[in-house]
This record gives sequence, C-alpha cells and structure tokens, in this order.
Amino acid sequence: MAMRAPHRRGSAMLAGATLLAALAACTGADPSDPGDVRDSVTSTVTPSPATSASPADIAGEQALAAYVGMWNDMVEAARTSNWQDPELGRYATKDALRVITGSLYADHRSGVITKGRPTYDPEVISVRPQNVPTIVMISDCADSSNALKYRKKDGTRVGDLGGGRRQITAEVKSQDDGKWRVTRFAVQELGSC
Repeated sequence: MAMRAPHRRGSAMLAGATLLAALAACTGADPSDPGDVRDSVTSTVTPSPATSASPADIAGEQALAAYVGMWNDMVEAARTSNWQDPELGRYATKDALRVITGSLYADHRSGVITKGRPTYDPEVISVRPQNVPTIVMISDCADSSNALKYRKKDGTRVGDLGGGRRQITAEVKSQDDGKWRVTRFAVQELGSC
C-alpha cells in the first residue's frame, strides 16, 4: 500500500549533529508569512457516506494528517523556539513529542529560531491490522533546504551548512481518545533520499 499525502510546503524538519538538533534545525516558517500553518491541516479525514473507503485507507489518511499536523505544529513553534507550545501535543505523543520539545528547548536555550519552509512527501507504507487499524507506518523524504536556523538576538544565520533531503520513518498510532498521533520517528542523515 502506498498512499501519498498531498504535496505541501511548510511542514517539516531536520539538520544538525544529533536527532534533536536535526529536527529543530529544519523546521520553521517564513517570518514574512504571518499565517499559522497549523490551520492547513485537519485532524481527521472522514469519507462521505457514498465513499467505500476501506478501514486501512481511512486510517492511512488520518495518520498522514497527523504526521503533517505534527510537523506544522513544530514549524509554528520553531518560529520562536517555543518548546512549551501546548499545540505540540495535538499530533505528537511519547517519544515523538519528547524529541520535538527537547529540540525546541535546546534552540530556546541557545537563542536560536528557525526560518523558512521545508517540503515533504510522506506516504503510507503499512497499516496494521488491515481490518481495524491501530498502527500506520509512514515514509517521507523531507527537504530542509529552505528552513534554516538564525540567532534570535541579531538575525545572523547559525552555521554554514544548508539543509537538504533526509529520509524520515514515522509510526502513527490510534489513541484512546480516537485521534491519531505520531509516537516516534527516525530522521536519517543528509542525502539519505
């Protein structure tokens, strides 16, 4: 099964020496665009009554929406390195939420913010179990070339390395409240896709 999310700009990730730094370095939003990127994602996708989508297809769509929502929330929080943004828990939980908040906290402590708009291209690679899905795996090739870190104090760019393409694998699970949230993800090295 290969279900793709619509190709969108403004949500994504990565860079840096560690996974925490990798995430924070490549998230961000264009400061000249005051719109909140969170508004572009819905938390659930419900087919119309005339649609005969399978439970796996519906779960895949909901998991993709959660994945995109997680990155959009991080992009928004990275504008100011707000590691305490309550919206960060809308689509992320457990390890995924810990990594995101830890990354943003590190940037906050360093006086660093993120500007720019990464791109991504996520697709569903598995849904388990097929009849009553609870786990969806997503693969993505995110491009952080246009999402870079800057010093909050004077606006100078941090580091001399640009972003680039990285492979991301994410696990999204149905939660007790009926919503889908990303529980963990792995970001590979620069150039991995």
